[in-house]
Amino acid sequence: MVVVDHLRLEGFNYMARDTQSITKMSRREGYALHPKAIKHMAKRSTMPGQHGRTGRRSTPSQYALQLREKQKVKRLYGLLERQFSNIMKEASRRSGQSGEVLLQILEQRADNTVYRAGFANSRRAARQLVTHGHFMLNGRRVDIPSIRIKPGDILEVRPKSQSTVYFKNLDDITSENDVTVSWIKVDRKKFKISVTGLPPREEAEPEINEQLIVEYYSR
Repeated sequence: MVVVDHLRLEGFNYMARDTQSITKMSRREGYALHPKAIKHMAKRSTMPGQHGRTGRRSTPSQYALQLREKQKVKRLYGLLERQFSNIMKEASRRSGQSGEVLLQILEQRADNTVYRAGFANSRRAARQLVTHGHFMLNGRRVDIPSIRIKPGDILEVRPKSQSTVYFKNLDDITSENDVTVSWIKVDRKKFKISVTGLPPREEAEPEINEQLIVEYYSR
């Protein structure tokens, strides 16, 4: 495992993960948290549970809006509460808008970088690739999905992993056109991801109101 600065890790248990159904979580948040949830939500957009289809939703309070936005983003990036809370605390201490800094930190995670580079179709799949040690960070094997990627870093598939069925068929599994962010440069032939800058706010996930999250933790 690569030796890293503790500031590049988030939370204390990097192996912890949320094992709830991603489609049920998506229906709960009213937002597709995973590509496979899009078609499912088109058929069943109501909340899960026995009252999901018939239950009436009253006008949510401001607190409810803040809570749901926090839950949505936490689940979107695959974090547990303690991890997410720690990142929010760090974002609040940094200069700049806390909400924008929060999203920047989330985008810098290794699993999200792999996903953004088009090496996986979802963050969950990208997290699994990193956890199984298929990537190297600056020439050293890394298996920590939450490790923070910085400008100048090189994230690449291990030579041994390049011969696996998954990476041999990468072009059939994912598309080169999946890369839609400006802060990374991808060489799919060499299985290499070069980090060229910091993630800008406009390239984070759409339909996120980060100010609601800041307000939630400012109570």
